[in-house]
Amino acid sequence: MDISIHSSYLPHDDPDASLAFYRDALGFEVRGDVGYDGMRWITVGPAGQPGTSIVLQPPVPDGCGITEDERRTIIEMMAKGTFAGINLATDDLDAVFDRLAAGGAEIVQEPAEQPYGVRDCAVRDPAGNLIRINQRP
Repeated sequence: MDISIHSSYLPHDDPDASLAFYRDALGFEVRGDVGYDGMRWITVGPAGQPGTSIVLQPPVPDGCGITEDERRTIIEMMAKGTFAGINLATDDLDAVFDRLAAGGAEIVQEPAEQPYGVRDCAVRDPAGNLIRINQRP
C-alpha cells in the first residue's frame, strides 16, 4: 500500500500575517488562497515538494458543529500557543533559525541538541502554532 501525507491543517486568526510568515519567513510556495463567507483558507508548501502542503484555515468555521464553549477553548488555546503545531526538517537549521529570528518570529527555543537525539529549534507562527524544526542528519 502506498500512502503519503498530502495536507496538514493549522489554524490562523490573521490570514495575512500567516501568509507572510509561511511565504516570506519560511519561503514556502503559495498553492491556494480561497475565501468563502468571510473566511480564508491558504495552502502553502515547500518548494520542490508539490505533494505535501499545509492548509492554514480558520480555527472554528461556522457550521462545523462546535459549541460556543468549545470555540472559546480553541481560541484560548491558540492564544497560549497550545492548540496546534507541526514538525519540519532542514539541512541547515542555523540558517533557517537566523532567517526566522530576523523576520520577527516568536522564538521558543534556539537551536539545541536534544537528549532524545535530534538537534532542533522552535518558534511560534503568528497564530501561536508551535513550529519545531529539526536538523536533518
